[in-house]
Order: sequence, then C-alpha cells, then structure tokens
Amino acid sequence: MIEYIKGAIVQLTPTYMVIETAGIGYGIEISVSTFDSLQGKDSARVFIHEIIREDAHILFGFGSERERELFRLLIGVSGVGANIARTVLSALPPASLETAISQGDVSTLKSVKGVGAKTAERIIVDLRDKIKPSDTTLLNVGGKSNEAFEEALAALVMLGFQRQASLKALKKIFGAEPLTSAEKAIKKALSMM
Repeated sequence: MIEYIKGAIVQLTPTYMVIETAGIGYGIEISVSTFDSLQGKDSARVFIHEIIREDAHILFGFGSERERELFRLLIGVSGVGANIARTVLSALPPASLETAISQGDVSTLKSVKGVGAKTAERIIVDLRDKIKPSDTTLLNVGGKSNEAFEEALAALVMLGFQRQASLKALKKIFGAEPLTSAEKAIKKALSMM
C-alpha cells in the first residue's frame, strides 16, 4: 500500500496531477482543495488512497492526512463512491464538511453536485459519531486565535443563547468573513437566531 508520494509536480489541474519521483510519473486524481494547496509549488508530498479494480489501479491524492481520512470515511458510506467523495471534498473544505456532518446540515451536503437528500442523510447518520470537529475550527485566522470569535461566543452565551446554536451562527458568519468584528458578528448572530 502506498502511504504518500513525494516528488516534482509535472502536471496540475483542478482534478488531476502527475507527480514524478525516481523517474516514474504517477497520475493521481485530486480534489479542488488539494489543487488549491499545491498551486504554485514545484514539488509536493501527496497522501495516497489506492483503489485497485479488475480494470484499473486508481490513485487518489490529498494535500493532508485529514482530507484523506475524510475521503476514506465517505467511501465507507453506502452509495458514496470515490468520485462522489472527491466531489464532496472539492466543494466543502474538511472543516466545513466536518461541521455540516456534526450539525446534521443536510442542505449543505445536498448543495454538492451528485449528492441527493437520501445520500446526504446517510452520510450524516453514518459519520456523525465518527467526526468530532473542534469548537475552534474557525477560531484561527492567519495562525492566530480569533479573539473576535471568542468574544462574540462569550457574549451570546451570556445573553442566554445556547452554546451550540451560537457556535453554528458564528461559524457561518466567520466562515464568510473571517475578520468580522465581535460587535458585527453579535448583531448578525442575533438576527440569525
């Protein structure tokens, strides 16, 4: 089994790449998230999930071990194949996917091309207990703790709103605008709850 491939990037498109190592060029299927993380680089280390079928050996590559882990969890869900799992990871970054699953957000999953209501519900039911996103998924902006997020969360809880509902609203707000001030975030959150 191949754990990862490290080498020179020979070709890179939003869904496919060729990486050369030891004189061998490996064709690897990738997600848009992985493509984004590799753009502008001459070389890379790509974590691999290999699928061997009668008619093909297919390599799926990921920019992080967490993305590969999510891919493996997704393909373990009945009715979700490798291509749908890759499409989900292309449409939703790992943190957004984890949040959608843990909060039972069917509409976010349904927004992905090829994922219907039943498949979205099955993903949530099968993976909700396996995925535990941190409360601080969106607390980091540029490697620093986002004090505005923490301040807004504390204020909403002090106002008597449930922590989970406050987190959900603030994650949407800071997901769209990571540098929002605490005051603006609180006002937006109050209108959402």
